[in-house]
Amino acid sequence: MNVLPFTRRLAALWPAVLASALVACSSTPEKTPVATAETPSADSTASYPAAEGFDKASSDAQALALADEVMREMGGYSAWQQTRLLGWDFLDGSYQLWDKKTGDFHWQKDSLVANYNLTSKQGQVYSNGKDISSTEEGKKLLDKMYPIWVNNSWWLLMPFKLKDSGVTLTYKGAGKLMDGTTPAEVLNMTFKNVGVTPDNKYEVLVNPKTKLVEEWAFYPKATDAQPAFRRRWSEYKQYGPLKLATDRTDGKDGRRLDHVYASNEVPAGVMDSKTPVTKL
Repeated sequence: MNVLPFTRRLAALWPAVLASALVACSSTPEKTPVATAETPSADSTASYPAAEGFDKASSDAQALALADEVMREMGGYSAWQQTRLLGWDFLDGSYQLWDKKTGDFHWQKDSLVANYNLTSKQGQVYSNGKDISSTEEGKKLLDKMYPIWVNNSWWLLMPFKLKDSGVTLTYKGAGKLMDGTTPAEVLNMTFKNVGVTPDNKYEVLVNPKTKLVEEWAFYPKATDAQPAFRRRWSEYKQYGPLKLATDRTDGKDGRRLDHVYASNEVPAGVMDSKTPVTKL
């Protein structure tokens, strides 16, 4: 199956998420490696290839090995490549569906619907089923669709982006999860010449027993002593071919992603519906 590349860009600024659950990010599509004789495809135990532009020189072997273990536990590179449709609620009350093969992105919130293509960056906006694409409201929403996809997919799929273009991945050492007792292996994720916030840093905390990302911390600047937020990446369940987590709480606010869906098939009519679809 010809899978549309997952744009390998970062997107996160915590204050913006609190305010509107939207992070604007300037980015251009970059190709995810397509399975060939040289890249793993059918074996979930194989490593997954770094994207073109990944900072191999400054990353370290221990971090890369841990990233590969995370990918395997979430289903493996082959499962990721074969997954076609992803759906999820976001923190702002919106719901979206992304067809990885075609690049079609269906977004809905209340009576608003946007059907957008991530490759052509063209689409339509509907309010109560009426096309409002040419109105000021419609144009503004269409302008936001690509950044919305970048940000919202990041919050669902960040562990699949540990070897993205522009990423430097290093092993920080041993740490603990927020409960203060569960051990963790900590990865530093920094960026070079990518997006509009290249000074960001993430600490990605992997449980050494499960080999899954179970927390993350966001630093607006890599030099910051304290993170702007630290949140769970937990409550993993199997969704189609992938194992995904839905809990994004800091332990108090209950933030989470709901109606998560992953499948190799796309139900008829959902990607071009002019009215809100039933959540999958």
